[in-house]
Amino acid sequence: MSLISVIIPLYNARATLPQTLNSVLAQSFNDFEVIVVDDGSTDGSLEWVQEVNDPRVRVFSYANGGAAVARNRGVKHAVGEAVAFLDADDYWTPDKLAAQWQALQVHPEAAVAHSWTQFVDEQGQVFSQGCKFIANVSEKDSAYRALLVTNVLESGSNPLIQRQALLDIGGFDESLKSSQDQDLYIRLAARYPFVTVPRYQIFYRIMASNSISSNIERQEQEALRVYERTFAEAPSAYQYLRTESLATLYRYLVLRGLESRSSPRLGRTLARCYANVVRYKPTLLKTQTRLMTTMLVKILVMASLPSQQSQSMLAWLRHRSD
Repeated sequence: MSLISVIIPLYNARATLPQTLNSVLAQSFNDFEVIVVDDGSTDGSLEWVQEVNDPRVRVFSYANGGAAVARNRGVKHAVGEAVAFLDADDYWTPDKLAAQWQALQVHPEAAVAHSWTQFVDEQGQVFSQGCKFIANVSEKDSAYRALLVTNVLESGSNPLIQRQALLDIGGFDESLKSSQDQDLYIRLAARYPFVTVPRYQIFYRIMASNSISSNIERQEQEALRVYERTFAEAPSAYQYLRTESLATLYRYLVLRGLESRSSPRLGRTLARCYANVVRYKPTLLKTQTRLMTTMLVKILVMASLPSQQSQSMLAWLRHRSD
């Protein structure tokens, strides 16, 4: 029986799946199984992975059910003591599983080991580093407090989770189309300590999308659902974090949108999100004046100019700031 089950939910990721899977097969820790859960792919990615000649790789194919459903299906097939999820467009450093497994052995009271994330573009080039959150494993609510405000683990491809803990909380909420990761992490952190591997070991790929505006609106709606339920269940001592969480959410949505292809519709969506940042945390106008001003200027350009013109103007602004 493998010690770790790596679950890769797969949906139309033929271009990135080879790098993703190879980053698992190249791990220095080798006592693992890989469970690829095809979620109704139509681009040849299922056929490609079925040809992989490695006994550690098992492939299961289903009709499309969404990411949360695919991940839960993978857990049902898993036999490892711990489970790691890896989206089919992300990848890991070769020491990721070894370091996280060791962290769980050193701290058996922890149910989750996590690392730090670097963000890469469609070509795999790093363009940003994620937060360096460090959980205090001796404080059970250390990760819980942080996750109430923002997803400090930053992606679904990050943690190694004790399988029994995952089963105990019921896995992913299949009613959520986004924010499933943060919801899962919050529910885990409410019951178990987390431990940190203080290294950048996850490469999270940001894919450009022509439908980014609708994606941001969906992320907003789903995140609000998660926060509403979370704070309804959270002890009174944590209720003060509610407005901080909303400000952080809208700030993230603005920054995510500004990294994407420009359009007037997206600009209008980001203008509304920016207004909510100021609404929930007006002190940012004083404490982060430069960032808030830059964000506002870019949003106004995006909202007021045709896509091609605003794209050129935003490129010029980025060049000026370098």
